[in-house]
Amino acid sequence: MSPAMATDGPALAELLLQRLERAGGGGLGSLEAAAALGLEHQQLVGAVKSLQALGEVIEAEQRSSKRWELTPEGKEIVQEGSHEARVFDSIPAEGLPQSELMKLPSGKVGFSKAMSNKWVRLDKNADGGPRIFRAVESVQDSVREKLQLVQQGEAEGLEEKDRSELKKRKLLIEVIIKTYWIRKGSAFSTTVTKQETDLTPEMLASGSWRDLKFKAYNFEALGIMPESGHLHPLLKVRTQFRQIFLEMGFTEMPTNNFIESSFWNFDALFQPQQHPARDQHDTFFLQDPAKATDFPTDYLKRVKKIHSQGGYGSQGYKYDWKLEEARKNILRTHTTAVSARMLYRLAQQEKFTPAKYFSIDRVFRNETLDATHLAEFHQIEGVVADHGLTLGDLMGTLREFFTKLGISQLRFKPAYNPYTEPSMEVFSYHQGLQKWVEVGNSGIFRPEMLLPMGLPEGVSVIAWGLSLERPTMIKYGINNIRELVGHKVNLQMVYDGPLCRLDA
Repeated sequence: MSPAMATDGPALAELLLQRLERAGGGGLGSLEAAAALGLEHQQLVGAVKSLQALGEVIEAEQRSSKRWELTPEGKEIVQEGSHEARVFDSIPAEGLPQSELMKLPSGKVGFSKAMSNKWVRLDKNADGGPRIFRAVESVQDSVREKLQLVQQGEAEGLEEKDRSELKKRKLLIEVIIKTYWIRKGSAFSTTVTKQETDLTPEMLASGSWRDLKFKAYNFEALGIMPESGHLHPLLKVRTQFRQIFLEMGFTEMPTNNFIESSFWNFDALFQPQQHPARDQHDTFFLQDPAKATDFPTDYLKRVKKIHSQGGYGSQGYKYDWKLEEARKNILRTHTTAVSARMLYRLAQQEKFTPAKYFSIDRVFRNETLDATHLAEFHQIEGVVADHGLTLGDLMGTLREFFTKLGISQLRFKPAYNPYTEPSMEVFSYHQGLQKWVEVGNSGIFRPEMLLPMGLPEGVSVIAWGLSLERPTMIKYGINNIRELVGHKVNLQMVYDGPLCRLDA
């Protein structure tokens, strides 16, 4: 059988065994065997591995060796000459305008190297602009000569600095070759017999199992874990987010009130009553009970005034603020309503103390359901209140927060929010999509929101929010998804919206 015919399967394995038989007891190397049989080395490695799976037919010791090879550019230089030599040869006795030389294929690289070698000179004052002239009568293309030595298998004859220089110019690469030293095993044979892996009822009935060779059973192999109930991946990831906030010294806010009044959801946040977000196309309004009745009276009056007349250095929105609109009950559209309640409670303390709050809970939007939108999702929110907080504090806190999630590449983009100024959208670079993806929103709460609550003038509040379901945010959980859910999961990501679909 010729080598060309035995390129795969048992035939190739038998060809290797026959070669090993002729080699005697010393064994043979896979690289040399592949060359002798006229095969690609990788084909022979495949045959070695298939023989290893049969048991003790052969013994194969893996070995590693290094060699130098030319890159495609290095091979081109062996054929055409180095860039600097080609530049030198292209310059006539009367010189060549620099602009024309730079248009040559080797112009930019070759000119730089030729100048370093002092093969050419530049006359900046020549007629017609800078002109290149030869500085020597002839040159020796040592780069080409060194590469020719490598091509001839004599790379070790080069000095280390020469190899390093050629490698730096990306003309030479060091290749690690993994080979096998193959010897006969205790069950050596020149023929390959297929080993059975299953004992079938037909074998037992006919008695054919007595004449068959079975593959050895691996008692050390791990079995497949039985399927059982698991926590949802989002619930696992939510627990990890919560732990990150706690590590950063935050206190969790109570978020068990899905039903909220428009006052706390919108008005307390200095969001005008004619804002599009209050429209029934964006917000779920309740029919029973339709109205809220319990409000802090003095605070409500201050909120009304800041909306309709202005105050605290602001001119407000200049419209007729209506209590009936503020009383409407809704399903909360964001957990910032909870933050507003907590900040108001903080302002009622006799002496202000800095605070850090967080929440992770459901919010509701009247969305058209599709592959990337649901009527509810989980919002993650962080709030820090202290004297003199700045945009730099916000960015630094965000970087620490996202770093703990395993997200280090961040960008910040100015944005608009009714209740924060300045405001920033947060973007993270997504390696899978090869682009920047928005992962959250942030800002510093406006004085029009904070001062009516009763917080001191020198107190600033930085805040940020994001969706738990956002693909980039769930990334931290996906990196550990098998550990989180305890069994193999196929993840189908929906990247163009706030949701992440997990198909198990």
